[in-house]
Amino acid sequence: MFVSPAYAQAAAASGGSLGALEQFLPLVLIFVVFYFLLIRPQQKRMKTHKEMLAQLRRGDRVVTAGGIIGTVNKLVNDAEVVVEIAEGVRVRVIRTTITEVMSKTEPVAADKADKADKAETDKPADQ
Repeated sequence: MFVSPAYAQAAAASGGSLGALEQFLPLVLIFVVFYFLLIRPQQKRMKTHKEMLAQLRRGDRVVTAGGIIGTVNKLVNDAEVVVEIAEGVRVRVIRTTITEVMSKTEPVAADKADKADKAETDKPADQ
C-alpha cells in the first residue's frame, strides 16, 4: 500500500541541474508573454496620455474620467485645471482625470505674431 523508500529515493536522484532549468523555463516564458501583451502596451498608453496632458491649453474641449465634457478655462498648476462644464459653471479637476481631448484650440495670438515676425525676418532683403 505504501511506496517503499527505495523507489522514492531513486526518483529524486534522476533530476540534476537540467531539471531545475526545465522547471524555471515556463516562468520565464510567462513573464516574456506578459511583458509584450500587457506591460509594454500599458507603458505606451501612459506615455501618450502624459504627452496629451502636457499639451493641454486653455480652450480645449476635454472629457473627464467621470464622463463630463467641458472646456478648459484655466490651467491652475501642474496638477489642477479649471473646466467650464456649462455657461458660468466651472469645476476644478485633477489634470490626470482628463481622459481625452476632443478638440484642440488654435495657438494663442501672440504665438502667431511671433511666427509672422520670424517669417518676415527670414525673407531675403531683395524681395
